[in-house]
Amino acid sequence: MAAPGEALTPSSYITHHLTNLSTDKLGLASEGSFWTVNIDSLVFSVLTGLFFLWVFRKVAKQASSGVPSKLQCFVEMVVEFVDTNVKDTFHGRNPLVAPLALTIFCWILLMNIMDLVPIDFLPYAAQSVGIPYLKVVPSADVNITMAMALGVFALMIYYSIKVKGLLGFAKELALHPFNHPIMIPFNLLLEVVSLIAKPISLGMRLFGNMFAGEVVFILIAALMPWWAQWLGSVPWAIFHILVITIQAFVFMMLTIVYLSQAHEDNH
Repeated sequence: MAAPGEALTPSSYITHHLTNLSTDKLGLASEGSFWTVNIDSLVFSVLTGLFFLWVFRKVAKQASSGVPSKLQCFVEMVVEFVDTNVKDTFHGRNPLVAPLALTIFCWILLMNIMDLVPIDFLPYAAQSVGIPYLKVVPSADVNITMAMALGVFALMIYYSIKVKGLLGFAKELALHPFNHPIMIPFNLLLEVVSLIAKPISLGMRLFGNMFAGEVVFILIAALMPWWAQWLGSVPWAIFHILVITIQAFVFMMLTIVYLSQAHEDNH
């Protein structure tokens, strides 16, 4: 999809679809500024989050002890699935973990599902009303995935200090894996690198998988004639359903594991 008057080539098509509607594209920030905001990623992440809250609130208000509706059955299955994983993985006592895990799983799953919307459907509608760029998959934006990962990281640090104390947390970094004063510098190097790698790997894993999936859909649309695109997009969409579900599950499980580690007091 090219701008008005611009020749439609595979290269321009791909570039266009990989460009966010950001504040610098609208002249609200300098090009490449650190303070550039990807407006489309924020809008669709908020919309999917509100949709999740609306559906679950609606089901909670209309829940019946009699014959449940199909939507209530589905929500109960999701809640039970997440609750089982939390009970099996998290061994501390914290009423925040299960709701957090449920929110992360459902929110990321909904953001990932946006990748199954036909690649030109929403961007074309947006361009018809004067919006030049539109990326509709928030989890294919590294800013969104790293923001969520840093949120989990902040909770890890908070509960590590709350459960173990500041001194206990410092000892865990300084005296593990080798409990000897002479090994403190080496222990700190290992533990700090390991600690920082957790949010980076958490956010980059989700971003990498979703961005790659989005690129495949764009390549199919750019390189194949419109009447044959379904030959590539339908099989990939079916396979991608598995990918988007696994990525939501992996992010949720790693969050539970990291918070469980933060609640372990080894002293």
